[in-house]
Amino acid sequence: MGQVHGPWWAALTVWAVVNAVNVLQAVGFASRVATSSLATNRALGYGILALALPAAAALVAFVRAKAGWLSWVGPAVFLAFLALAAVVDYILPIEFRTPARPEILVPYLALFFGGILLMGLPMFSLDRRLWAVTLASTVLLLGSMGAALRAGVG
Repeated sequence: MGQVHGPWWAALTVWAVVNAVNVLQAVGFASRVATSSLATNRALGYGILALALPAAAALVAFVRAKAGWLSWVGPAVFLAFLALAAVVDYILPIEFRTPARPEILVPYLALFFGGILLMGLPMFSLDRRLWAVTLASTVLLLGSMGAALRAGVG
């Protein structure tokens, strides 16, 4: 294992969050293919929103421990994504996927994938086995997203 910059529990929490996001969203994309509906994906979105709590706890722990920016930037970007998603998907439902509204879609996707990348990246130097799990869950997410796009329900 590599050196932990901040509390180890916070690093493991971020690892669990990024993998939960990947799996939940992969299931969401697969449900779109199976049902041609966003209903299951929308319900799973509440689970992703709930991940704000452990992500915020890890972020606070990293900041309090004066951890390097790479430790805390992933949870921070993920929380920014969740704030945007809460507004455009749940609070003021705004259709921005079809037709595409780049002014919403671009920051939405940048924050989503940026959060995943930045939450998963530190584990590469901390524990390669745990990082490999994140790599696998990310591949699962991207594969299910690709299948949904090919099916016209992405």
